[in-house]
Amino acid sequence: MSPAKLLLVALAAAGGGVINSIAGGGTLLTFPALVALGVPPIIANATSTVALWPGSLTSFWGYRDAIQGIRPWWLHWAVPSLAGGVTGALLLIYTPAARFAALVPWLIWGATSLFLVQRPVMNWIGIHSASHVEIERAAPPRKYLVYQFCVAVYGGYFGAGAGILMLAAFEMMGLRNIHTMNGLKNWCGLNINAIAVAVFVVSGIIIWPVALTMAVGAMAGGALGSRMAQRVGQTWVRRAVVAIGLGSGVGMFWAQR
Repeated sequence: MSPAKLLLVALAAAGGGVINSIAGGGTLLTFPALVALGVPPIIANATSTVALWPGSLTSFWGYRDAIQGIRPWWLHWAVPSLAGGVTGALLLIYTPAARFAALVPWLIWGATSLFLVQRPVMNWIGIHSASHVEIERAAPPRKYLVYQFCVAVYGGYFGAGAGILMLAAFEMMGLRNIHTMNGLKNWCGLNINAIAVAVFVVSGIIIWPVALTMAVGAMAGGALGSRMAQRVGQTWVRRAVVAIGLGSGVGMFWAQR
């Protein structure tokens, strides 16, 4: 891939890192960018996951203070996230290329729809309350851990839009502070993608020059996004993601006709 194209995917990864730290959905930038440059869909998805993972690490670090109060839960949420992430990654590896290519527009549209409804849904359930609910040190209810496993399967398979699914569950459990919830979401995403990355690396389907270049951009974006999310509004970022998601879904659907 030429230096100019590498620069483009690095910028896409930086944007993806910002968006993942704010609300999730960074794949809606990185995956279409790779496919547009001629990378096959399954390889593009795996390479995108590997590239964005370092960004999830820096993003999680940016939220570390916000989730110290629920530290006893970290292990509980890591287990279903890891188990679901490896399941989803293996499903991707064994999905025929043609079938995954046919699914791609629908995955993108579905993820974009989740991203689009995130704010109305969160407003409806009162996520912007300023109060912080104290969390007991006991394990989270089992039904939410089973739910997290299912979300993690999707996250390991494709991932864009998984953030809204996790945030909704956290609110239903009693969390009210958006930064605490984003921190826990990033912790779960860190685990989902870590195990998925391991599967993709072992499978040998990663384009390493592209992945490493994008990882640099994703790390910068993740660090920036975790700071932005705690200081500024998100309206224009969200509008851009929705527009890109809808447009790339249409483009990929059209290309298959």
